[in-house]
Amino acid sequence: MNFRRILRWLPRRIPSLSVLFLSMLPSAAQDIETLKKSAPKVYIDCRGWCDLEYIRTEITFVNHVRDRKEADVHILITTQGTGSGGTEFTLACIGQGTFAGEDHSSTYFSKETDTEDEIRAGLVKALKMGLMPYVSRTPIRDRIAISFNEKVQPTSVEDRWNFWVFSISGNGFANGEESYKSASIYVNLSANRVTPGWKFRSSLSLSHHGSRYSYGDQTIRSSSDSRTFRGLLVKSLGEHWSAGGFLSAYASTYENIGLTLSPAPAIEYDLFPYSESTRRQLRFLYRIGYNNVRYREETIYDKLKENLWSQELSVALEMKEKWGSISGSFDASHYLHDFGKNRLQVDSSISWRLIKGLSLNIFGGVSRVHDQLSLAKGQASLEEVLLRRKMIATSYNYFCSIGLSYTFGSIYSNVVNPRFGTGGGGMVIRY
Repeated sequence: MNFRRILRWLPRRIPSLSVLFLSMLPSAAQDIETLKKSAPKVYIDCRGWCDLEYIRTEITFVNHVRDRKEADVHILITTQGTGSGGTEFTLACIGQGTFAGEDHSSTYFSKETDTEDEIRAGLVKALKMGLMPYVSRTPIRDRIAISFNEKVQPTSVEDRWNFWVFSISGNGFANGEESYKSASIYVNLSANRVTPGWKFRSSLSLSHHGSRYSYGDQTIRSSSDSRTFRGLLVKSLGEHWSAGGFLSAYASTYENIGLTLSPAPAIEYDLFPYSESTRRQLRFLYRIGYNNVRYREETIYDKLKENLWSQELSVALEMKEKWGSISGSFDASHYLHDFGKNRLQVDSSISWRLIKGLSLNIFGGVSRVHDQLSLAKGQASLEEVLLRRKMIATSYNYFCSIGLSYTFGSIYSNVVNPRFGTGGGGMVIRY
């Protein structure tokens, strides 16, 4: 057994020494993009709840794939609650293809008082350690010390789909009783392509909701439909600027809109570099749009169709730190033909760890509404108001939620006991 074979073999048997041995390997002469093509293909299976964008940003020494069948390593992440109210993350690394039979697992424990940023940083650290036995068997090991030494673009690897991602989804819902029946159908199609230089997103959504109410000899029927297309194209202009445009088409029986078509060019500036977007963002976006609108019924302004110009300024803040997380947005828009037809909207959320174990959680939003140009002429009936079949005039809307949580006691109880489930009891009480 020669020296190089020993260096490859030993980290597989003693994973905790892998970083030490990998840092001793000689530097590779190959181009970094060539090395990236030979890096392990990894599929992270976390059932949609983990921050995959953050993981891909922090772990760039492997090739992330969307199909588990294409992966060299399938990482299945599962969770269970611990006795102290925290979470046990189990990372099961399953080797496939050339790594078949090389399986191992590890665990990571978070405390209930950990913030979202602390949890995802800890999970990424555990993922990096779990990947070392596989990375050590590929040429890219020569560029590994404790962390990845070079910044690699996500597009360095060849992709037969050219980074296009398509999605089709649909669902139906029905419920009822003797005097009431309701059914809803939703369909969504999307096509997206995201690279460092360009971002393209598009989606088409269709929905239908119908209900029937019986009261004595009366039968009341209600239905509403909507159709929405959204498109976005953005070109990167460095670490702080972007330019592009939106295109939308919309129809809604509730809002009295037969069809509106709205193209809108836009420009955006991020105070922080886009490369730091998983941690913090402060984005300023301006767009000006043209709206070709056809209404289902004549509006209170005696219109069946019209062409409108509008402009909008949006400011969005997102930060994830050790103390917690905060996000907020401010939107101001108005129609150019009448500045009085405007809308102001503020949304925010904050999760703030006041002291150890005590957190404050606030969510809320408020809108000042003066731009309801599509309101149908005439008085809405009581049925239409109660069943929300027709939009009526309002000058504002809002939502809010606030709460405190406090946890105390042992922080070292990592015991997992799944007996009788994870809830506080399974008794069903009927009256």
